[in-house]
Amino acid sequence: MIHLWHISIMSLAGFSAASLTFWLVAIFRIARTMLSVPTARAARALRPRVAADESVCVVIPAHNESLVIEKLVASLLRQDHASVHFVLALDRCTDDTAAKARALIRDDPRFTIVEIASCPDDWAGKVNAIHSAVTRIEHARRADVLIFADADTTFAPDCVGTTLRLMNHRKLDLLSLVSTLTFGHWFEKLLQPAAGVELMKQFPLTRAAKATGRRPFANGQFIMIRRAAYEKIGGHHAVHDELLEDLAIARLAAGHDVPAGVFLADTVLYCSMYPAYPAFRRGWKRIYTESANRRPERLRQWGWRCRAISTLLPLCTLVFSLLAAFSWPEEWSSRQAPAMALAFTALGVYMLAAAFIYRLGHAPLWTLPGYPIGSWMVGGILIEAARDLDEDKPIIWGGREYKRERR
Repeated sequence: MIHLWHISIMSLAGFSAASLTFWLVAIFRIARTMLSVPTARAARALRPRVAADESVCVVIPAHNESLVIEKLVASLLRQDHASVHFVLALDRCTDDTAAKARALIRDDPRFTIVEIASCPDDWAGKVNAIHSAVTRIEHARRADVLIFADADTTFAPDCVGTTLRLMNHRKLDLLSLVSTLTFGHWFEKLLQPAAGVELMKQFPLTRAAKATGRRPFANGQFIMIRRAAYEKIGGHHAVHDELLEDLAIARLAAGHDVPAGVFLADTVLYCSMYPAYPAFRRGWKRIYTESANRRPERLRQWGWRCRAISTLLPLCTLVFSLLAAFSWPEEWSSRQAPAMALAFTALGVYMLAAAFIYRLGHAPLWTLPGYPIGSWMVGGILIEAARDLDEDKPIIWGGREYKRERR
């Protein structure tokens, strides 16, 4: 028994050392990213380099977005860029999205509403809505810069002007924002930080803008692209059947050597992604499935890695710290102080890294103790996504059912 007890303690010490190493590296990478990739909020301090006549058209697809359309339109009405037009592409809406939008817009000439009654079988609904707006509306056809945003976003008054300034300053043809997410629901507070971190592990911001070795990434909640670059990659017609069209556009941009960058919005753009937990789970399964290129073995690997790094290792470290403080073997008394130092340093570094993550995402810090639980549940979403692929379960999204084959 004593031998097994010693083996258990040594194993916990090894897990604590592994946790310490991983989260130290994580802090370093977070710091490096923040130094090399400015946030959109920081771009407000840049000197204006936007021509007064540089026109922008914001195209927003919406399918039954009655719960969020008023917040979106209200934020668009406050945009301070001089030359901007907004197109709401209402995709097969069966609720009062259109009525609520028109009640706020009234006779504002900056807005156009286009209602889309059907979607071709070989097109994704969102992609078809955007493509229809871009090809049918004159403002979209003539704009120097196009912005594609989701209906559940909210723009800061200077969002369009600030992101244009950032695009010009960095000499980009494609710019995407990682939205500041809302934390109103329990599942947002518990799971959302871990869900976002898992996506950023796969697509580091520092690699999204590299000329060589680029890891293409874009966030469909906000994509800004110059007209010439949009036409160069073939527009949305080139990604007509993609359920994660933002990632497909990023890959096309990389293939055509389009200068691109992805930045944290840092309150310049907010997004309230899902109104309920079932929608949250379905939505993130879709995101992870397409991000993993529909490979179930990759999803399972990500899922168990998420659970191991963010839940199991910190839990082992916590157990080790309690043993070191209150139940340490007398025959190892000389090792107690180093053991306590290792355990509490590992716990402290983990909590510091999590605090950085929560601060960058503007998540409530009081919800930080739930991070290990949220990470375990996010790992479960990844594993469930792999199982859905194995069982050929279709993806239900935007009022349609899509069959996606595993690769």
